[in-house]
Amino acid sequence: MLIGEYEHSLDAKGRLIMPAKLRTDIGDKFIVTKGLDGCLFAFSQEEWLNFETKLKTLPLSDKNARNFVRFFLSGATECEIDKQGRFLIPSNLRQAANLEKDAVIIGVGTRLEIWNKETWQKCDEEISADEIAENMTMLGI
Repeated sequence: MLIGEYEHSLDAKGRLIMPAKLRTDIGDKFIVTKGLDGCLFAFSQEEWLNFETKLKTLPLSDKNARNFVRFFLSGATECEIDKQGRFLIPSNLRQAANLEKDAVIIGVGTRLEIWNKETWQKCDEEISADEIAENMTMLGI
C-alpha cells in the first residue's frame, strides 16, 4: 500500500527521487498523469490497468465522461526509475502541477500524488477531519 508523505526537490532536468519506501509498491516502471486538485497522479502498472478499465466503461455519449477520459489519458506517460532512484517528470506534467523545485509525494493507498510543496501545504491546511467525517456516512464509512 502506498502511504506516507515525502519531500524532495526536482533537479534541473525535472527528475524527482522516488522514496525508497514507495519503490517496491509503485514498481520500476509506472504511469504518471495529470491529477485532480492541482497535483499529479502516479499509478503502478497494475493499478493503472484497473483505472484504465474503469475509464473504458464510461459512456462515449456523455460529454463529461469523454472530457474525464481525455483529461487523464492525454497527459499519461510511463516513467522509469533510474539507478539513482529518480524518475523524469515530462515538462507538460511539471507545468500542469506547477512543479519547479520543491515537491511532496504522498501515498494515498492505490496511487501516489505529486504536489508542488506550497500547493500541498495549502491543501493540507484546508483539510478538516471533522468535516470529512460528517460526510463519510454517505459513502458507507
